[in-house]
Amino acid sequence: MISGEQLPRRSLLWLIVCQIAVMLPHLQRIPLWVVAVYLAAAIWRLQMFRQRAEMPGKWLRLLLGLLGAVLLFMSYGTFIGLEPMVALLLVAAALKLLEAIRERDGYLLVFLGFFICVTHFIFTQTLPATLYSLVCTGLLVTALIALNQSPGVGLSNHEPLLALKMLALAVPMMVVLFFLFPRIGPIWSVPSKSGQSITGMSDFLRPGAVTKLGRSAEIAFRAGFVGVIPENSALYWRGLVMSQFEQGAWRTLQWHEMPEVERKPIPPRVLAEPMRYRVVMEPTQQRWLYGMAYAESPTAGVYEATDYRLGVINPIEFQFGYEVTSWPKALMQPNLSDWRRHLETDFPEGLNPLSEAWVKDLREQHADDRNFIAALLSYFRAQPFYYTLEPPEILSADFVDKFMFESRRGFCEHYAYSFVAMLRMADIPARIVAGYQGGEVNPLNNTVVVRQFDAHAWAEVWLVGEGWTRVDPTAAVAPSRVEFGFEAAMDGQPGFLSDSLLSAYRFRGIRALDWVRLRYDALAFGWQSFIVGFDSTRQIELLKGWFGEIKVSWFVALLLGSWAAVLLPLMLWLNRQRSVSLMLPEEQRFSALCRRLEQRGCSRALGEAPLQTLRRARDHLPEADPLYLALEGAIADLYRR
Repeated sequence: MISGEQLPRRSLLWLIVCQIAVMLPHLQRIPLWVVAVYLAAAIWRLQMFRQRAEMPGKWLRLLLGLLGAVLLFMSYGTFIGLEPMVALLLVAAALKLLEAIRERDGYLLVFLGFFICVTHFIFTQTLPATLYSLVCTGLLVTALIALNQSPGVGLSNHEPLLALKMLALAVPMMVVLFFLFPRIGPIWSVPSKSGQSITGMSDFLRPGAVTKLGRSAEIAFRAGFVGVIPENSALYWRGLVMSQFEQGAWRTLQWHEMPEVERKPIPPRVLAEPMRYRVVMEPTQQRWLYGMAYAESPTAGVYEATDYRLGVINPIEFQFGYEVTSWPKALMQPNLSDWRRHLETDFPEGLNPLSEAWVKDLREQHADDRNFIAALLSYFRAQPFYYTLEPPEILSADFVDKFMFESRRGFCEHYAYSFVAMLRMADIPARIVAGYQGGEVNPLNNTVVVRQFDAHAWAEVWLVGEGWTRVDPTAAVAPSRVEFGFEAAMDGQPGFLSDSLLSAYRFRGIRALDWVRLRYDALAFGWQSFIVGFDSTRQIELLKGWFGEIKVSWFVALLLGSWAAVLLPLMLWLNRQRSVSLMLPEEQRFSALCRRLEQRGCSRALGEAPLQTLRRARDHLPEADPLYLALEGAIADLYRR
């Protein structure tokens, strides 16, 4: 092997640091043995660097590669999918480190590092992830610079400083490309992240489902309002509408289960002025969105279901932002079809005999639907019902009987479950709505931060002349839950935030931490809304606001002109010192001496060695000439070297 092709020793250290750095963001989604492979490869390569170990042979490397593939298949059960593909790439990069001997191996590791760094954005596009990716990019550029340094040069801060300078010089072009380069959709698709867990609400509800969310302080979504934020009691975020009761649980009705005439939503009668806001959801791996009734969204890909909820076609695998316009006083479905009435009043008979008898007696006293609902809510207020995160478990089929007349302790889903069941027993159309209620107001950017513990379930009742109307039985038992939020209703109960021991929200009330937390929330909302959510629609709107009507020819000229406006000044600045000599100080002194000799009639011959030139010039000059002494010193210096 030619010595010039060998991997510089100093660049190896940077390569190892880079490989570890790009692997760290994937820790939560790769098996632990992949991390062990990375560390073992790094240690082995360092021992090779210290000449205490030899490079594994070809057959051993082949065996390690096959073993890695087998372990990957055992861990994931398949090679198809994002997680196994990324894990396979990480294992390949770790094994490549073991055989990195030549410069081209170092370049390959750098390019693999860039690719692994990009794969992190497949799973998350948050601001911290982006900042960490910039750090990894800086390390990879540093390794690339170290690969091009002289082999004998030792470690210094020259490479990272130069890498930082190069990244800084790339920022102007990055900004131009962000705003002006055409936003196009993906030209290929990738498998979904099936290995990631589902978070948030589920599409079916049985007692205990929402209670689990009440222990978590993870953020569900943020909503930025245009104008005044409504009171906490009005912040009901509809997500799922559950009209079907099966095997003791409520679930949403699928599109294919509805008659064709019922699949298209009936436009409601909108009243009063609408509210406008933007919602940024965290990844849920689900297809439903959240908004206040009645909600419409102009965002591409968002549709409105027949029960007036919002949804998307593909599961939400990243933070997802969408615009919403809501009419809180809209009249939703003022006329109920026979099929819809039968669906919304259907409930199995005989499951809860005590409740059925009690509802029958109450119905005889209150024939009017509104009066019956008021009487039922009064019963919840008058009797010793309790709102708690730790209700007793009820597994029997007669859940309503057990809850209404025995335990009387439950969370929001317990009250919504029983309330809707009894309304249907009274032949009143009713259904359960699952979503979130309330949220923490961030005054810095006029947003509401909704967390998992804000998860809530309530009822929607159909009334003549009013359509679907929200009725929350939990408000009758624990009015503080709706008026002041979930935290006020819990009032120090032990289960609150038990699943979020390290959450910053646990330390709310500490002024310094609240200052940091609220500002980060505002920054995160702005990042998602403006940077990640900057799609082709918003790009066109922005350019029209700047330049008016955009034509293709004008757009191409603008794009090329902006590149020239950035690159030309940058090129001139980078080349401002090109005229400066790149010779070493010794070479500069020798050139100056040769010019003086040429003035004395002793020019240097073409291809003549420096020592030969100096000796010939010394013989040509008399010893009394002052230049003679300079020649003696130069010859002495050459001999010492």
